[in-house]
Amino acid sequence: MTSTVRAAEHSAETTPADAISQRKRGLIEGRLLVLAAIVASAATLRLAVTSFSPLAARIGEDIGYGTAIVGVFGMIPTAMFAVFGVLTPTITRSLGLERTALVAMSLAGIGMLSRVLVSDTALLLVLSGVALAGMGIGNVVVPPLVKRYFPDRVALVSSLYIVMVQLGTIAPAFAAVPLAEAYGWRFSVGIWAVLGFVAVVPWLGVLRGKRGRDRADTTAMADDAPAQGKIWRSPLAWGMAGMFGMTSLNTYAMFTWIPTILGDAGASAGFGGAMVGVFSMVGLVAALSAPTVVTRFRNPFPVVVACVLCFVVGFTGLLVAPMSAPVLWVVIVGLGPSTFPMALTLINLRTRTPNGSSALSGYTQGLGYAVACIGPLLFGVLHSLTDGWVVPFGLLYLSVVVLLIGAWQACKPRVLEDTW
Repeated sequence: MTSTVRAAEHSAETTPADAISQRKRGLIEGRLLVLAAIVASAATLRLAVTSFSPLAARIGEDIGYGTAIVGVFGMIPTAMFAVFGVLTPTITRSLGLERTALVAMSLAGIGMLSRVLVSDTALLLVLSGVALAGMGIGNVVVPPLVKRYFPDRVALVSSLYIVMVQLGTIAPAFAAVPLAEAYGWRFSVGIWAVLGFVAVVPWLGVLRGKRGRDRADTTAMADDAPAQGKIWRSPLAWGMAGMFGMTSLNTYAMFTWIPTILGDAGASAGFGGAMVGVFSMVGLVAALSAPTVVTRFRNPFPVVVACVLCFVVGFTGLLVAPMSAPVLWVVIVGLGPSTFPMALTLINLRTRTPNGSSALSGYTQGLGYAVACIGPLLFGVLHSLTDGWVVPFGLLYLSVVVLLIGAWQACKPRVLEDTW
């Protein structure tokens, strides 16, 4: 009996400390698991685009579609990102952030894998759309997840996940052709589905660890649904959409047209493609630094002004004397889209709650990608109509003016919930 009493007393004395220790350990482990889930998801968000586009013509020769369909494949990513940018906040109110992320990664993996198993153009388009729908949902859901789990590390985690997005953009683009030549295009395009399914696993662990609390979170988000509609009234939201949209327009225009611009000036096709790689690598540097820079400024608008100047100088160099210093022009213009990671970081800095972050993320990316969808096409149409580059670049100069106006509203030190 004495030993029993002593054991009970020892248990009573140590249980509170043990409980605190276990709780801290559980919180740390939980955050590490979420961090792994966010990193894996971010790495998946562009795989379906850049693993396919370098092989689009080759796949067309095998399956039997022409250049017009190649153009359709080029427009699907931004179109799906725009549609699901708008729809995702509604989905998160029904499922919760974590379940939505799980659905997003499942769609991405299933779509990327299943599309390499078909030989019909229509099915290939549909299944590519499934993969890109998952990635579009992932675009929107990741920022509020950072807000929920890492409110004390927004800059650090934002830098990490944006870097992973950039790496997920660059790696498939460089690997696509060598893999296709060695193993065939189906292997080259389909192998990236593995990363989509890998990203599913940690979200399953996160949901298991929540043990029903995800339903409470879903209910809380659903209770706030009426407030979501007011985002249309917020000048902050309009500013964010303008900043993100114009950045995306310029980025996708450069991705699409740098090889042609330099080719018209006398560069080889290989050199033009390499300059797209340089443009992407500069974006990786921006992803590492921009979120930290933004968090150190109460109003980071001067940083946006510097980015716009980079756009203007780079555009002017490519327009007036493209082959005088092509690497320099591409590097300078590649610094302009630093406003992309800035905008993604501001989504969390300019909201008070994960619910507000989800609403602002969906609104910003929905409108932004809708604009980006037509940007490269309009740039090409203007080039065809005028048989020159002055008018198309005029469109880009005008877009950076809109970017400045949007950033003026987005960078003001205030939060969405006070403005809608």
